[in-house]
Order: sequence, then C-alpha cells, then structure tokens
Amino acid sequence: MTRWQRELEAAVGGGYHELSAAISRAVAAVVPHDGVRLVGTGPATGFGPGAFSFWHRYHPAYGLAVLRNAFAGQDRLLMPDLARQPSLAGVRQVGTLGVGSELRLLLRDGRGTWGSLELLRAEGGRPFDAHDVARVTQLGPALIAVLRGHVTAAGAPVVPALPAGVLVVGRDHAVKALTPEALRWRDLLQTRQHAPDFTSAAYCLGLSVLARRPGAPAMVVGPAASYGRWVACHAAPLTDGDVAIVIETITGARLLPWFCGWYGITAREQQVAAEVLDGAAPKQIARRLDLSAHTVHDHLKSLFRKTHVSSRDEFHTLLTS
Repeated sequence: MTRWQRELEAAVGGGYHELSAAISRAVAAVVPHDGVRLVGTGPATGFGPGAFSFWHRYHPAYGLAVLRNAFAGQDRLLMPDLARQPSLAGVRQVGTLGVGSELRLLLRDGRGTWGSLELLRAEGGRPFDAHDVARVTQLGPALIAVLRGHVTAAGAPVVPALPAGVLVVGRDHAVKALTPEALRWRDLLQTRQHAPDFTSAAYCLGLSVLARRPGAPAMVVGPAASYGRWVACHAAPLTDGDVAIVIETITGARLLPWFCGWYGITAREQQVAAEVLDGAAPKQIARRLDLSAHTVHDHLKSLFRKTHVSSRDEFHTLLTS
C-alpha cells in the first residue's frame, strides 16, 4: 500500500477537519492542488445531490457558483458527463473567484456511483492537464473506500430523533420561513462537524431547483456518521411557487436502500434485511423468499458481518433506532 493510501486509511473515523486535511495531503501526493472537495452521494442516489462532503481550502462562494452554473446549464462537467469519459475525469478552465482550473473525478465502480472529487488550482498557476487526469484516476478506489469507511464507521445514533422540521424556500431559493422544529434540527446539527447546514444557500438552492424539475430526485439522505443519525431532506413545490423542504429522521424500510448501498449489501441480502425489519424469524424468511434455511442463515451472517452486529435484534435496532 502506498503512503497516501495508508494516510487516507488512517484518517477515516477522525474529526472532520483532520480528515479533510488528510484527504488533501494524500491527493496532493498524486495531483498537486490548491483546494479540494470530496462529495459522497452513494449508489442509491446515483447522480443525485451530495449527502455529505469534505472541504479543504475550497471556498464556499466557489461551491455555490458551481452549483448555480450546473442548474443554469452552464456546466459541461457534471456527473453524467464524467460518466461518459473513459477516465471518469475531466478538466475545465475557470478564471473566476480566484480559481484558474478545476479537475473533477467521478467516483464510480461496479457497484455504482459513490460521489466525486473536485480539485482546484488558483489563477496564475499551472492548469490541470491530461497528465493530471491520468494520475487522478488512480485515486478512485481509495477515495471510495474513504467515503464508505466514513459512513460505515458509525454505530448507534448519537443525537435524538426530533420531529420533522419544515423550511419554506422562495423563488429566489432563499429561506423565507422555518418551523420551530427546523430550527431545533439546525441547532442540533450545528454541533456536528460532519453535518452540512441544510439551511445554507447552497443546500437550499440545490433542493429548491430540483424540486421544480418534474421527475427529479429532490431528496438527500445523510448518514449517521455525518448527522448523528440517518436523516432525510426532501423538497416539494407548493402551489404559490415556493418550495417546502422537510428534514426528518429516516429509519426502517424507508432507509434500507441507502443503508444497503453504503454497506455493500446485495439485492438478495436486502430482501432478507426487509424481512428482519418485518420481524420475521429465519424459518419464515425462508418460506417467504423460497430459500433454504441454510441459505437464509448464510445471508444473515453476511448482513451481520457487513454491519458489525451479532444478532437480528441488533440489526433491527441499527436500522430503526
């Protein structure tokens, strides 16, 4: 294992700023840069909005500008565009907000899309080139492991399950009103280093624009490692042109697709997991899924191993507490 891979592996589970800096140092050993953002989406989200991210010397104003350009159709280096590149990476020249060049890598493997890496170089410096693109693709598997390691390192929830909160976002994508419960969510999540501010301009802009697009997945499911428990933010248009964004705890069957994606749980194992959530015993699971009892026990052992639990009760609690 190379030095930068060892550094990344050691950083997983650390504090937000420590992990962000470690990601930047490790990536810089392969591709020098002036700013970095690592975004996690997960297979269940695909090319949808990021659920969490790590920033290091990456200015929020530039991140907001990137988001605005993407929704305005002025960005030709989005996740679907990168997916069509043989290398899954691409470069664009910027020349604004102090950024001269940007390099993006889609983090994708045989299981799906996990997120993206965005590297910046300042104006006046050497722009990214084809050599950098070739080198950055080496980082994909290790960065996917960082994202998955971050999500799967979490155990039981460490913040309370608050009632659902609602934000109202206007046509300008700015917050117009919040319910008291939404304020409680904001105050609670501000104590979490990893948790993005769901009331921020960028977060609201993304969900607000997506909610106004028919058929678009205007939903973010954040992992417990970042939010203190699994949390869902979903948006829907109101009749007056505004958008409502709801933040709430997500558990049980609703959580299962996102949970299984991050933990590498197979389609058949997910069926077994759904039966466990329904309270079924192994013999019942075998009858319902037309499997042998031996096969069901094998799937249960795999589920326990992947999620670091030792029983059906512990697995049930992991997904419902």
